[in-house]
Amino acid sequence: MGWMSDETGLEKCAANHVPLTPLSGLRRAADVYRDDLAVVHGAHRKTYAEYVDRVTRLASALAAMGIAPGEVVAAILPNIPAHAEAHFGVPACGAVLNSINTRLDPHTVAYIFEHGEARVALVDSQFIPLAETAIAEMTGPGPVIIEVPDEAHGHPASGRHTTYEDLLAGADPAFDWVMPADEWESLALNYTSGTTGKPKGVVYSHRGAYLNAMGQVISWNMVQRPRYLTIVPLFHCNGWCHTWMMPMVGGTVVCCRDITAQNIFDAIADEGVTHFGGAPIVLNMLINAPRHEHRDFGHVVEVFTAGAPPAPSTLAQIEPMGFNVTHVYGLTEVYGPATECTWGPGLDRLTGTDRAKAKARQGVAMPFMEHVTVVDENMGQIPMDATADGEIVFKGNGVMKGYYKNPEATVEAFKGGYFHSGDIAIQHPDTYVQITDRAKDIIISGGENISSVEVEAALMGHPAVSLAAVVAKPDDKWGEVPCAFVELKDGAEATEADLIAFARDQIAHYKAPKKVVFQELPKTSTGKIQKFELRSVAKVL
Repeated sequence: MGWMSDETGLEKCAANHVPLTPLSGLRRAADVYRDDLAVVHGAHRKTYAEYVDRVTRLASALAAMGIAPGEVVAAILPNIPAHAEAHFGVPACGAVLNSINTRLDPHTVAYIFEHGEARVALVDSQFIPLAETAIAEMTGPGPVIIEVPDEAHGHPASGRHTTYEDLLAGADPAFDWVMPADEWESLALNYTSGTTGKPKGVVYSHRGAYLNAMGQVISWNMVQRPRYLTIVPLFHCNGWCHTWMMPMVGGTVVCCRDITAQNIFDAIADEGVTHFGGAPIVLNMLINAPRHEHRDFGHVVEVFTAGAPPAPSTLAQIEPMGFNVTHVYGLTEVYGPATECTWGPGLDRLTGTDRAKAKARQGVAMPFMEHVTVVDENMGQIPMDATADGEIVFKGNGVMKGYYKNPEATVEAFKGGYFHSGDIAIQHPDTYVQITDRAKDIIISGGENISSVEVEAALMGHPAVSLAAVVAKPDDKWGEVPCAFVELKDGAEATEADLIAFARDQIAHYKAPKKVVFQELPKTSTGKIQKFELRSVAKVL
């Protein structure tokens, strides 16, 4: 079916079929963008020719250490050049990159080392104690540590391990990259947060990463030679695949080790940053930064925001500052961003609150996704009436291979021929998806479902509120009620009664929080608020 009557001689061959891989983008860049700036980190400024040389040396050194194709190389690194190089150098020797969250505890890191069977770990000097403690906890042999000092940022070598630069210096600059024979070969292994149970290992293929990186070029107003600031941690969905994207368009990766408003504004003004991704908390950081930290810049910065639904008030405040925000949505299991709030003439006429509310939607499938929709418990399409809700599901080339060594969880995640996100959403008549909550974050009060996202958005509209998170608090009468945890802006004041009254003016009275707690919110390194911690607090209030 689908074949012409005579296709003699029309088979795949070396001339017409090459496995898709992000490695090909960097090989091309070595020629096309040879003398263009590839990676910046303070005084570290490398052209594409130099970038490829360092990547090649890393691949050579790992192969010389006995790393065979298909074996795992871990990384416990912040957003520094060595981490960008590892995204190409590890697969260039045929290995699989396992970038590990730098904020995990030693016990979890030990589990990841053991489960992933990492042979080598590239570790920043700041995190050497974390890696050493984790390896000491392991029952079997741990990975060999290669230490990556960052003396310019206060993290000198410990002296206990071979350093990254010494490793590269002794490697072969003519090493022949190990390109995948099959694009379904594994490229990366990323562990989920593991807030409930052990973290699951999400496996990425060369094909999926290539298509995600290329597809985001289409979605993101991406131009030739962009300047990309690494705010999204490279251990989080491999930095949303953006490091793999940059060589495709001759872009410059500007590393940002410490995520502060001052560093972001400085990078935009001094390095000409044109693009970055980040959670809504990053946008709030810029909005609330002291005036003296702001810098003037004469261009619009394109921003992908994801990680939590941004409050309309956040979007309304950030755009006049020179940022064009595109709301995207995804999960580790779909390589990072997989839907986009696509903008066009029909939406561009919107202004003020209406515009911000439209931009807060998660949107539609990105080009590399076959289908993204919202279904009921029987896998039936929900009505697209902006009222009925269901679970967001994904189908397409941007979905993971599955969970490593966990076929049961893989089967469960893929039931019905779609990946199940666990996120609850409505769909608008224009098909745009809008998250109402994680399934576990829905508050059921007196039999009524309350979206924590809706309550948070209402509170974020208060001029004194910097951040808000809402969780369920047990209640004898209603079963559970909304409990809000709030960070106020510096110098701002508001009482519990003020915020409850404000919320009651914005949303249905039964949805307003019954309790408000003022405290710093616990966050992951990617800026997501750790609601499981807040739930524990709310249970005893």
